[in-house]
Amino acid sequence: MTIDSSIVEELDDVSRPTEAPDTAAFAAASQKRKQQRPGRKLLFLRNSKAITGLVIIGFFTLIAIIGPWIAPYDPSAQSDDLLQPPSWEHWMGTTHLGQDIFSQLIIGTRGVMVVGFVAGILATAIGVIVGVTAGYVGGMGDESLSALSNVFLVIPQLPLIIIIAGQLPSVGGLTVAVVIAVTGWAWGARVLRAQTLSLRRRDFVEAARASGERSWRIITAEIMPNLTAIIASGFVGTVTFAVLSLITLAFIGIGSGGDWNWGTILFWAQSQLALQRGAWWWFIPAGLCIALLGMGLTLINFGIDEFVNPRLRSTGMNARKLRKRGIRPRIGFTPVAAPVAAPVGSGAGRTTKGERA
Repeated sequence: MTIDSSIVEELDDVSRPTEAPDTAAFAAASQKRKQQRPGRKLLFLRNSKAITGLVIIGFFTLIAIIGPWIAPYDPSAQSDDLLQPPSWEHWMGTTHLGQDIFSQLIIGTRGVMVVGFVAGILATAIGVIVGVTAGYVGGMGDESLSALSNVFLVIPQLPLIIIIAGQLPSVGGLTVAVVIAVTGWAWGARVLRAQTLSLRRRDFVEAARASGERSWRIITAEIMPNLTAIIASGFVGTVTFAVLSLITLAFIGIGSGGDWNWGTILFWAQSQLALQRGAWWWFIPAGLCIALLGMGLTLINFGIDEFVNPRLRSTGMNARKLRKRGIRPRIGFTPVAAPVAAPVGSGAGRTTKGERA
């Protein structure tokens, strides 16, 4: 009995061991892909909004740190230059008592930044503890903590801050920060509770619970990393609210008169009728600093949103490339091809509703 040679060749091919893949070529291709996508691990820092916001916040933080050393005058020192406009001697003019406004602005930056960040850190910590705990434990604990959050949520925050600060014997920067933190944590706690409720029944959390992991280990290692972007966004919003609350309290005269901040400058400008006197240099610089700081915090918040949302991230990070291809990037929408100019009366260059990138 003879066996066909073709069958023998096929059997040899099947029995022959397969060659191992070229690991060196695979590693080289992987390295090449990584080189083509530089800074992949720093996607947040590639966002133009986030970079602009961080630069603004970093500038004010630097001024807050070195302010007492670079201020040309004592902010409370009086002189004979009464209500003078900006000059080489006084870059931002003087007050009705001859005080240098530029020095007041620099020294006041520290109070604003300290209160904003201290209140933001404390309020965020309270919100994380209450919100995550309520969402994870459930039952009576969830109902109790949720009721506490609802109480603070429906109370008007600013009037409550004014009442508490007005009853205290001495109101300093840290006191105002603590009062703002105690009254401003409820909204963040509610958001974190809702997100924790959706995460505690996920497969990876159930697997960690089935494997015998402790509750604190599940919360810190499984749930908290998925809440990082929400916590960061809440922190930025709390800092913004704390800064505006501090300036509002100082503007209406609640606070220590010896602690300079931008609200204190506006308070004295308003009480001395700077607008009627035409002393624009007394209130415009402080107002611009408040607006610039708020813009920096808002840009960071926008950057966080675009970083955590894949649709916003892809459009925002590739906006320049899309424009080069003639596509108009629209954050939150599908990029649409830009219309091409065409001679009058011709049908060329028109885009229809269905044209997408």
